[in-house]
Amino acid sequence: MTPESRAVFVEAPARLHFGVLDLRGDLGRRFGGIGAAVPTPSLLVEVRADRALRVEGSAADAERAREFALRFAAYHRLEGGARICLHRTIPAHVGLGSGTQLALAIARALAELHGLSTEPTALARAVDRGRRSAVGTWTFALGGFVLEGGRRSGDAIAPLLAHLPIPAAWRCVLAVPRGAPGLAGEEEAAAFARLPPPSGEEVARVSHLVLLQLLPALVEADLPDFGAALTEIQRITGGWFAAAQGGVYAPGESARLVRELREGGAEGVGQSSWGPAVYGLTADLETAHQLAARARALIGSAGGTVYEGRFSPHGARVTWDEPPVPA
Repeated sequence: MTPESRAVFVEAPARLHFGVLDLRGDLGRRFGGIGAAVPTPSLLVEVRADRALRVEGSAADAERAREFALRFAAYHRLEGGARICLHRTIPAHVGLGSGTQLALAIARALAELHGLSTEPTALARAVDRGRRSAVGTWTFALGGFVLEGGRRSGDAIAPLLAHLPIPAAWRCVLAVPRGAPGLAGEEEAAAFARLPPPSGEEVARVSHLVLLQLLPALVEADLPDFGAALTEIQRITGGWFAAAQGGVYAPGESARLVRELREGGAEGVGQSSWGPAVYGLTADLETAHQLAARARALIGSAGGTVYEGRFSPHGARVTWDEPPVPA
């Protein structure tokens, strides 16, 4: 088998964005964020060297993949093309990081084929991701829970401050109702530009919750304390985005789903990014099944998807010639 005919497979988990740290930027950095990787939904791409650029997949996903491949090639001044097959993709514009995960998967595969750097921030720069949040970049690379430290002006990707495993017993019920897609691209940038700055007291409160409740609880596997901190962080930061999304949560079923998950016994609840995806956390398998059933019943005939399972202990997986074995 010649090198040109070999295939690189990249599988990547979806990411949950738990919240930003600072929209003010008084200390010279903006945004910052916390999040985690979940193994379902996930994407799987296959990339081979080719004379021209060809992409196989649904029209919308294929167009995005083509754009990311072109960005990577232009950034590195590559000649030739690639054959890209999208075996699985993450639902787009629902708050699960579909664009960043796809962009980084394409970049990682092409970097492997061409012997280029696979360092996470190098991949992100090559496909123009991480302009605000680097949560997706670090969950792609590492999985688990990540905390990133926000961006200064310029092109630097926000630094990773903490990467912690999530206890295997903790389970996440993820509900993605049908409805208006979350903001992305130019619409997202415009929304951030319109948002009023939060109070310094609220920014300080979020950082206090992260440093002295959320992180210690994660290290000590204390889900009630972790969930309480996460829920409060979501309540505060959701208020920062209310002017752009019409409330603390996305319009439609998201707020009702969060309430249903909380009332059903979830230890921590919230919305991922701009939604409409929402989640509830529990360490009890039976409670997880019950929460998933409640979410499916609420979504009902309106449609949508509910996922239930553990968090992902790893980031993207890369294999040659055969796709990764299911974890």
